[in-house]
Amino acid sequence: MITLVLLQNPGFFSQLSKRFEEGGSFFMSLILICFILAFVFLVFGFLSVKKDLNKSKKMMSLASDVSILGLVFGFLGSTIGMIQAFDSIEAVGDISAGMMSGGLKVAFLTTVFGCITFILPRIGIIILKGFQKNV
Repeated sequence: MITLVLLQNPGFFSQLSKRFEEGGSFFMSLILICFILAFVFLVFGFLSVKKDLNKSKKMMSLASDVSILGLVFGFLGSTIGMIQAFDSIEAVGDISAGMMSGGLKVAFLTTVFGCITFILPRIGIIILKGFQKNV
């Protein structure tokens, strides 16, 4: 019985991958690459705080730049998705409210993922700045 309930409730990562596919693979992949790079730069920044403060600051700057790039990719993907949705509406002519809301949801997924790509590394950057001031 418990196994059946667990199989019926999709997990966090399955929902995340579903939303990733809905948002469009091109822009979502670019945002994911920015997210991974930002965290890699942050890890290198934390590892080099005590050894080389200049390298740590450089890694922090790179993490900041890449997270902003992920945010911009999110907004660009959303804008292009909205343009494509409106082109489809224009071609069909009459569209239901359900189809419109579904299209808007998909268009805003890249914005949400871009914002997450900006916010989470930004928290790490704030923490890294605190470590750098203590050295």
